Amino acid sequence: MASEPDTRYREQLRRALEVSIHVGLLFLLVTACLLILKPFLPLIAWGIIIAIAIYPGYLKLLKLLGGRGKLAAVVCTLLLMAVLIIPVSLMAGALVTGMQTLAVRLKEGTTIIPPPPPNIASWPLIGAPLAEVWTLASTNTATAITTFGPQLRSFVPGLLSASATIGVEVLQWLLSILVAGVLLANDSGGVEVSHQFATRLFGVRGPEFERLAGATIRSVTMGIIGVALIQSFFAALGFIVFAVPGAGLWAAVFLFAAVLQVGGLVLIPAVIYVFAVASTTKAVLFLIWCVFVGVMDNVLKPLLLGRGVAVPIAVVFLGAIGGFVTMGIIGLFVGAIILSVGYKLSIAWLEVETEPVPQA
Repeated sequence: MASEPDTRYREQLRRALEVSIHVGLLFLLVTACLLILKPFLPLIAWGIIIAIAIYPGYLKLLKLLGGRGKLAAVVCTLLLMAVLIIPVSLMAGALVTGMQTLAVRLKEGTTIIPPPPPNIASWPLIGAPLAEVWTLASTNTATAITTFGPQLRSFVPGLLSASATIGVEVLQWLLSILVAGVLLANDSGGVEVSHQFATRLFGVRGPEFERLAGATIRSVTMGIIGVALIQSFFAALGFIVFAVPGAGLWAAVFLFAAVLQVGGLVLIPAVIYVFAVASTTKAVLFLIWCVFVGVMDNVLKPLLLGRGVAVPIAVVFLGAIGGFVTMGIIGLFVGAIILSVGYKLSIAWLEVETEPVPQA
């Protein structure tokens, strides 16, 4: 007959084995679910982010429409699709028109690139080689293409790959907007699930961290993406007014760079081009405009970034940029949320009163 310690040891071993089996099965189940949902996880994540970002606007529209939630969700979805589709369509149309014009000029043998201004050769360092290459391209396009053929051949595959990637990203954004519309149409259920998840994860402080996550998403939307969109609008306006070729493409490149906080670097080639082909007065005015666009974020970002978030602006900014470098554009939001929640948890841990050590 086994002794009582042996019986207790066997019982504990049996329970530990059962717990290990249950945990292993749960891990396998979660892994299988994630593998099945892996193709849809980016769409779901972006849909949740978009829905949270526009939720205050949705509530205002819901009030205007007399509480008809599904109609308000449809209106929000259509507006978001219009905001995405219209600029993409305009940029695609401009690219197609430019390629058609280039093909016609190549076929007719007419000049594709205008001759360089005479003052370019006098520029220090880059003036002479730039004038030589520009003159060759303007007088004999075929020879220029032959000369720079290897560089062009290595550039074209990357350009085609980038175009395909942009197309996939646009389609993903459209589907994410549809997901956001579905979430907004069922906002009551989504809010309840969000409350339960936050409470289960953080306990009594769940509602606080839930509000922090929502405010962080809206702060990043307005403080980084919103400011980048505003800067891109004014940059595109300057490109159009001062007749910079490919204004739509320049604006798209500037938008991407502005999200990376390096939008000013994109303006430098445009300024050089305007100084090369335009009068001094016009070029100086364009330079002033570019400086205005470049420093605009220094005024807008403190006003919009961190607004409504109970953490310092620097925490949100570092989380957004670090997340972008680590995870791509979705990291703007994920990184800011993780760093903000981590900051709040650290502050809460530091503020907890420690029990006094009893005296001997």
